[in-house]
Amino acid sequence: MKPVRTILVQGFRGAGAACGIKKAGKADLALVVSETPCVSDVVFTRNRIFAAPVAWGKALRNRSALRGVIVNSGNANACTGKEGLSAVRTTSEAACAALGLPRDSLLVSSTGVIGVPLPAGKIVAALPRLCASLSAGGIARAGDAILTTDAWPKRGIRKVKVRGKTVTLGGIAKGAGMIAPNMGTMLAYVFTDAALRPADLRKAFRGAVDLSFNRIVVDGDTSTNDTAAVFANGACGLPPLSGKDLSAFSEALRSLLLDLALMIVRDGEGATKVVRVAVTGAASARDAEKGARAVATSPLVKTAVFGADPNWGRVVAAVGRAGIRVDPSRVELTFAGEKVLRRGLRIDRAAERRAAPKIRKDAYGIEVDLGLGKGSHHLYFSDLNHDYIRINAGYRT
Repeated sequence: MKPVRTILVQGFRGAGAACGIKKAGKADLALVVSETPCVSDVVFTRNRIFAAPVAWGKALRNRSALRGVIVNSGNANACTGKEGLSAVRTTSEAACAALGLPRDSLLVSSTGVIGVPLPAGKIVAALPRLCASLSAGGIARAGDAILTTDAWPKRGIRKVKVRGKTVTLGGIAKGAGMIAPNMGTMLAYVFTDAALRPADLRKAFRGAVDLSFNRIVVDGDTSTNDTAAVFANGACGLPPLSGKDLSAFSEALRSLLLDLALMIVRDGEGATKVVRVAVTGAASARDAEKGARAVATSPLVKTAVFGADPNWGRVVAAVGRAGIRVDPSRVELTFAGEKVLRRGLRIDRAAERRAAPKIRKDAYGIEVDLGLGKGSHHLYFSDLNHDYIRINAGYRT
């Protein structure tokens, strides 16, 4: 789950540059584009307060045929009204013109501080230099340019053998805070040289998002800008994937997105631990999901995780307030493989002692069995500590 250094995908070029939105000349403008037409799909935040690039992207009629993405960091262009939408249009038109592409060929994304007008002029002025630096090895540099509070970049790659040829998937992402389900993520983009039919890509991508970016929690918030997208240009030379080949591609896509998602949780603004919480035996899948989210977003649970405290009481209390069917006498709870609470509310003190050293590790699992049915759901979440408060208390200052 470590970021790869290089991402090379046939037919895609990338670049990152500083355009002056961030201070101290830090990279804040990214571009990745395919040399040939693509099949694409995009998932946006479900936050009802969404940024100008999200509003603009939702209105695009060609979301299934985008050639790439241009992203600025340091400014979210959110809650900026008509001026914000104008900045998106300016960015899109200037970037497409600089690349010689048809109008609206690129997805536009932003990330950073909310409520500050986006200086589109700085982006336009930097485009000649950015486009001139595009290279096959530049996707990783583009990934560096989209970071904000991230401590390190999120990059991954997968390769699938199909009929004697290699299909490659490369992904970049950013995110460390404002992370919770029902989103794309903060920002994530996947580029592949596979050939796919639009409906097949959409199904594979949406399924992979649901099992990755929609299964992570840092703080319970979703951003105004959350976006995830995939671009497939068919440069591998094969016909559109189908059958077993499509299944192999879909599995590789799920694996790649899950890796990127877990990198985000591990980098959760001061995080020291990643926990997989699973709620099973619920009366319904919806109950299981609500129970898991209650645990993953509980400040009391998250601080106990930071302190390596096997505080099962906080976990069951979170489940109990989730608004789902619960029979306390049926609940069982496991920390790192040790069943500390058995049915009938029987506490196993020896299991607690065995669990204590195991939960000092940087990754482990919590399992809650409600004993009521077959509903199940799992999420990955990070702990909550002093660094999260420090980072977010001074985010704008």
